[in-house]
Amino acid sequence: MNYSNCYAFQVSVLIQLMLMTFGSVQKPLLIFLSKAGADNVVLEETAGYPIVYGEKIIDSKLPTVLVYGHYDVQPSVPNELWHTPPFEPTVKDGKIYARGACDDKGQMFMHVKAFETMMQTQELACNIKFMIEGEEEVGSNNLGTYCKANKEKLKADVILISDTSMLANDLPSIDVGLRGLSYVEVEVTGPNIDLHSGVYGGAVGNPINVLCDMIAKMKDDKQHITIPGFYDDVVVVSEADRAAMAKTPFDLDAYKSHLDIEDVMGEEGYSTIERTGIRPTLDVNGIWGGYTGEGAKTVLPSKAYAKISMRLVPNPVFR
Repeated sequence: MNYSNCYAFQVSVLIQLMLMTFGSVQKPLLIFLSKAGADNVVLEETAGYPIVYGEKIIDSKLPTVLVYGHYDVQPSVPNELWHTPPFEPTVKDGKIYARGACDDKGQMFMHVKAFETMMQTQELACNIKFMIEGEEEVGSNNLGTYCKANKEKLKADVILISDTSMLANDLPSIDVGLRGLSYVEVEVTGPNIDLHSGVYGGAVGNPINVLCDMIAKMKDDKQHITIPGFYDDVVVVSEADRAAMAKTPFDLDAYKSHLDIEDVMGEEGYSTIERTGIRPTLDVNGIWGGYTGEGAKTVLPSKAYAKISMRLVPNPVFR
């Protein structure tokens, strides 16, 4: 077995262990960190899911790197769209298919194994601390509290996070900044009960129609967000920086082919790289209301809902 196959097997084992119920997620991490050579490996309790911590301090005079990761994952639904079981890791063509394989267990485990290798070869040149949480996908509600209570323990010169994207598998990438996030749920209420469309249709406002109309008006035909004040104080990247971004080895045709789309779409006047890095966005993540089961039901709904996310860039402050 060559090294790459061995690594794929190790990652597969870790994911298989970690994609259990939350009650058994953290134990494999404690084991792997301890075997890798970390000291003071502990499970730090929080008001939510615990944080796994470990460290290796070889010399207090040397720089310290704090490695961040998370063991929780996004929901796997809709499960019927998976070609392999989401919680049973499958290795195909050198790739691991499972919920969380690349967000963030594969990357986090890579750091653990790199640390282990440096320990075995006596090449560790700095102090290392690991902080691996279980609530990243739900907003890291307890991470801030933990960090404030453990400032000295977590003190570091550099924080290393591998939970971002790469331009290509064969092109090492370093992200120096990420957009922020604002997430809202919108509820539109019409009549006090669901109504029969044959009796009330055309005479009463339909919350789904109203909601769709509201959403449609949030962007113009140039994909420019029309919410008043949305672009106030947005930092405009300099032409020099945009020119530097344009030198990024990005293959637009490969990008479209990978996503199986005929063309990209976004704010006019900006490239795909710019749209996904230096510009704010607004996207509907989900919309529902009325009757969505099989067959027909001529209902005029009482309520309609939408989940909307906005990716934010410096420096707007929304109130």
